[in-house]
Amino acid sequence: MLPAADELAEVLLDLAVPHEDIGELVRMSRRVTDDPELRQALEASVAELVRGIGEIGTGLDLPELDWASGPLQRCFPVYVFVAALPYTRAYHRERGVPDEVSRRTLADLGRHMAVHRRRYGMAGVHAVWWFGHHFRGELYQLGRLQFERARLGLRTGTALAAAGLDVGPGTPCLNLHIPDFLGPLTPAACDRSLALAAEFFARCFPEEKYRVATCHSWLLDRQLTHYLPAGSNIVRFQQRFRLAREDKEPADTDPVEFVFGDPGLPVETLPRRSALERVVGDHLRSGGHWYHGHGWFEL
Repeated sequence: MLPAADELAEVLLDLAVPHEDIGELVRMSRRVTDDPELRQALEASVAELVRGIGEIGTGLDLPELDWASGPLQRCFPVYVFVAALPYTRAYHRERGVPDEVSRRTLADLGRHMAVHRRRYGMAGVHAVWWFGHHFRGELYQLGRLQFERARLGLRTGTALAAAGLDVGPGTPCLNLHIPDFLGPLTPAACDRSLALAAEFFARCFPEEKYRVATCHSWLLDRQLTHYLPAGSNIVRFQQRFRLAREDKEPADTDPVEFVFGDPGLPVETLPRRSALERVVGDHLRSGGHWYHGHGWFEL
């Protein structure tokens, strides 16, 4: 189920896996293919990953690898995703997903491996569960933003129905995600992404009619407008959305993770190199908290 060693290295390059991790992954792949127990675990994991491929909101719960090797435990999900690639690419071809969209979408795996290495100094996959969306055909990278085929939840769907929209819980929607590696979140970049998404989903998923886009993020915390200029990219991004609700439980580790790279950093040590770093860190140091906002706009 895994490519041969030389082919595996090329596949890992296509997935944007950090170069310093590729050699170790290629070497360890022989252990996976040669050991019957590991091979069985790989097959079971791939079967779980691709079961019902294309369905919305099924989640990902890969079997735990009961193996003593730390490096192999950390990297085993990479082999699962590589082995699942033929299924994912076949689904993309069936749906008419352009090759460049497929490539850029799946390269998110390498980005999260880079996050893992930056945070822990070793190879591994950060947020393994997240890639169920990519490899099951739910999420696509279209310009600056990622778009996830999703359905309105109970609270958001009820709020939108109360706002007068002909939608409700379970209605298809596009859930927007904001990767942290593609430069500024400019209005022009967001406009381009939304235009790409309109064309992409009409062509590749014509039977799914998306009435609304949603976003669930600390970037929609309205407290940011008290600190940032009205013309800042984040404030202008917020202005696209109407709030369905705001969480009451703090989500302080989210901005720390996405702004500073590590959710476990002590608040008192957070640097103040940029305007956003100063806003996030100073607010926390003053005793404040950050919260998720749940926003939407009509498409």
